[in-house]
Amino acid sequence: MAQIRKMDCQVEIKSSAEQFFDAFKNNIHLMPKLANQVIQDVQLVQGDWQSVGCVRFWTFTVGEGKTETATEQWEAVDDESRMITFKLVGGRLMNDYKSFKSFLKVAPKGEGSLATWTIEYEKQNDNNPEPVAYSDFYATWIKNVDANLSKA
Repeated sequence: MAQIRKMDCQVEIKSSAEQFFDAFKNNIHLMPKLANQVIQDVQLVQGDWQSVGCVRFWTFTVGEGKTETATEQWEAVDDESRMITFKLVGGRLMNDYKSFKSFLKVAPKGEGSLATWTIEYEKQNDNNPEPVAYSDFYATWIKNVDANLSKA
């Protein structure tokens, strides 16, 4: 029987928690520029860019240059704890997983911050792979955004 599992990815970054959180909360449409190593495109499908419930269509690269697409919905935004909840609602990943949510949380740490991306997922069946490639994808995404924000 399938069960909900979790996988964390933590990256120490130079950006302030406020600056990094703001990039994902208020400037997600800029991700193809801020993280062009892994994000090729993002399009608004429903709602507006910054509201809970909005839906976006992503084109991104996972692993060794494998391009994928996914449709994601913002499920929650918590300004106080600097956390955003993303829920996958379409794409190839849905063939392997009954549910796939990701949580981005940013906390101050020293002169920079700690960005934590948690994946919460339930496999369609036990033979499907663990989403390790997506954890690596999120780590690269964090590093790309941080590098671009640090230049500014």
